[in-house]
Amino acid sequence: MLPDPETARAARLICRDGAVAPTAGMAPGFTQCNMISLPRDWAWDFLLFGQRNPKPCPILDVTDPGDFRTSLAPDADLRRDIPLYRVWRDGELVDSLPDVTDLWAEQGDLVTFLIGCSFTFETPLQQAGIEVRHIAQGRNVPMFLTNRACRPAGRLHGNMVVSMRPIPADRVAEAAMISGRFPAVHGAPIHIGAPEALGITDLTQPDFGDPVAIHPGEVPVFWACGVTPQAAVMASRPPFAITHAPGHMFITDIPDSRWQI
Repeated sequence: MLPDPETARAARLICRDGAVAPTAGMAPGFTQCNMISLPRDWAWDFLLFGQRNPKPCPILDVTDPGDFRTSLAPDADLRRDIPLYRVWRDGELVDSLPDVTDLWAEQGDLVTFLIGCSFTFETPLQQAGIEVRHIAQGRNVPMFLTNRACRPAGRLHGNMVVSMRPIPADRVAEAAMISGRFPAVHGAPIHIGAPEALGITDLTQPDFGDPVAIHPGEVPVFWACGVTPQAAVMASRPPFAITHAPGHMFITDIPDSRWQI
């Protein structure tokens, strides 16, 4: 039975009305997306970056220049329906806003990319009885910048970002199998245990999001993350970009099951 589309629309309207909070657990059963908007001059570079790095940057939709609509939710407004946006100039974070309508008009030719998000497979994890710790604790998912370089594309380069979820050791294989059925939204983990192999020195100090408790008998499991484009913005310094704030996603009308194989 498919989830009620009104659930997704209602969640977007809550965001449009100014509610600012991470979207993990909102509108369960519906696909959530990372977002990055870049000037048209940079759009080809990013499209190539996503094609060369499909694990952290699985592109689900691309808009026409200046357009704020998406086929993933036809009545949505990409300028207002994300709880919190980040504004970047020359690779520096200059503002965080709940509405970027004015900036969209100012730029005129922004091309927006919607990128798969691992929140999409969290509902199937929960349905299997695997706790998703950041949802259980009411926190943002912890995300870490790694030492793994993405494949460069044009002017864009940078290292991969990962999200982390603690999983009981005896259920890691099951969590990997469940998430692996969703390759369009990051799919299976890229690394299990040994965070130092990714250049992560302290799991209590994520680069983005919030730390979560790791209980005895649990293993940190790492998935490629759609915040990777923000790492590329910081490294490559395009003149302007708008992204979602990490953990504050765009909720689509597309059921999670669309991406399951």
